[in-house]
Amino acid sequence: MLRPVEEDFVKRYRLEYNQEALEGVRGYIGEKAYSRLRALIEYRLSGKDLDRSPLEVKIALAFSAGSDSTAALKILRWAGFEVVPVAVRLPQMREDTLKKAEDYGAVFIEIPEYLDVIRPQIEKGAPICGRCHSLVMNAVEEYARRKGIKILASGDLLSSGLISVYQKNGLIVLNLPAFLALDKGEIIEIIGGEYDFEFGCPLLWELFRKAPSTKRLSIQRVLRETRARALTPQMAEELIQDILSR
Repeated sequence: MLRPVEEDFVKRYRLEYNQEALEGVRGYIGEKAYSRLRALIEYRLSGKDLDRSPLEVKIALAFSAGSDSTAALKILRWAGFEVVPVAVRLPQMREDTLKKAEDYGAVFIEIPEYLDVIRPQIEKGAPICGRCHSLVMNAVEEYARRKGIKILASGDLLSSGLISVYQKNGLIVLNLPAFLALDKGEIIEIIGGEYDFEFGCPLLWELFRKAPSTKRLSIQRVLRETRARALTPQMAEELIQDILSR
């Protein structure tokens, strides 16, 4: 499932920094969750095996059925956590994506005002990804609070250090791939070796056609992930070519 980072200096630095962030939320998540998350970091740093027996610790996971959130789900379940994948049913999601989320046991929730927020952004040629992400995460956060779940995980690759795991209004947000300093290559291995180098969704592609200049924001995102070594240059090139082709 996971493998140690060995002598990769950048990943070791990130993991040690993330370990400090974990200490900051220890009092919020309890010793069971703390010990298991610390053991995951220690495994990445040293290869020391960890106890993976089932924990009575529930985690809500913002689940899109994409590669990053799928890898996060597999790792957390492998590590013994009780994970509730929470999928927001969005109008642009394909049937095969919805079926995949269902197969993983996802709980589906809705954002009734979603298109009322996103459609005007597209019509005026304004970026939509940040707004979409906020709507989705707010909905999943609300679900977690309603169900009394203290830890909310995501598939974010970039949020290192103090924002890899942090307290937010009574919830602990755990950006798991970033917390474990995973890169896209490792994620592809974890989910089974298949990955479609396609960037975005049909609504974003519609925005690209209406306002081609917004493609630069997506390209900047790819470049940020490349600078953070979450993507290889070859992966970045494929994703940028896909963005430019839309």
